Amino acid sequence: MNRFIEIRSPVECEAFTNGNELPPFDPEDLVRHAADAHWALVADSGGVMARCSLWWQNTPPYHNHRLGLIGHYAAHDALSAHCLLQHACEELAARHCTLAVGPIDGNTQRRYRLIIERGTEPPFFMEPDNPDDWPVHFQSCGFTPLAYYRSALHCKSGVYDARIERVAKQMAALNVRIRQLDPQCLEDELRLIYSVSSISFRNNFLYMPIAEAEFIQQYLPMRGYVRSELVLIAEHRGRPIGFLFAIPDLMQARRGQAIDTVIVKTVAVLPGRAYAGLGHLLGARAEVIRRELGYARAIHALMHESNDSLNWSARYGRVMRRYALFGRSLQS
Repeated sequence: MNRFIEIRSPVECEAFTNGNELPPFDPEDLVRHAADAHWALVADSGGVMARCSLWWQNTPPYHNHRLGLIGHYAAHDALSAHCLLQHACEELAARHCTLAVGPIDGNTQRRYRLIIERGTEPPFFMEPDNPDDWPVHFQSCGFTPLAYYRSALHCKSGVYDARIERVAKQMAALNVRIRQLDPQCLEDELRLIYSVSSISFRNNFLYMPIAEAEFIQQYLPMRGYVRSELVLIAEHRGRPIGFLFAIPDLMQARRGQAIDTVIVKTVAVLPGRAYAGLGHLLGARAEVIRRELGYARAIHALMHESNDSLNWSARYGRVMRRYALFGRSLQS
């Protein structure tokens, strides 16, 4: 008979990572992501049938709820998934959580949400992927979509927008400078980007800050993949006020294709009327640059469906993929 085992350390986790058919999991993430608990559903044979981590401390605010988060999720089959998710909800309810949310690895700046409409385009670089039955796992256990996201594919060669010219003149009048990333000072540049994102995103859905060191470690492994021309940093009087981070779609090369696509991963601008429109200006500049570099397409990745950037994104392309984050009430 399957049994639940609470795993309390990376060393204990190592004992259950070999010989099972689940996607790989780094046990050190239990510490790095400060999970409050990690549970494995283990078969008599010793193999792990399903796993997840739970967070109930230091979770983001959401209306009047106390959130419990379910992440590091994987399940071998629907029955194992149902058993695990039901157990996770019971554990979170025992900690007085009123809403379970998942999958989310403790923070929206880490891996979270599931693909719910795959479309015909293949996966792109840095895109989270999941088996197609995982959304059904959550829905079959009483979860419903809490938020939707999309990625959009852009192939048009440019759409004239008079507003961009006006914003460009306004930024020039303020002496706002838009420059490219300096790859020789990548860690310092990432600190500038972190300083903007930690302020710009603070009102985003389920946002919780992460430490600067973790942010930098997320991006440093991409040192050899980044094209400095595709990372734009806006500065005002020497202070970073916005950025756009884009990167070539290296998954195309891994499939033996020529790389003709750029992924626009993040656009962020400090709040305030003075910088209104700067995000659109960064996007327009990036469009010009990617065409000059010979890239035929751009993917605007993983946008929240209530995000204002969708209005701009819709002018240039079509939805290629949709994702969802799920929630379940724990109140009786």
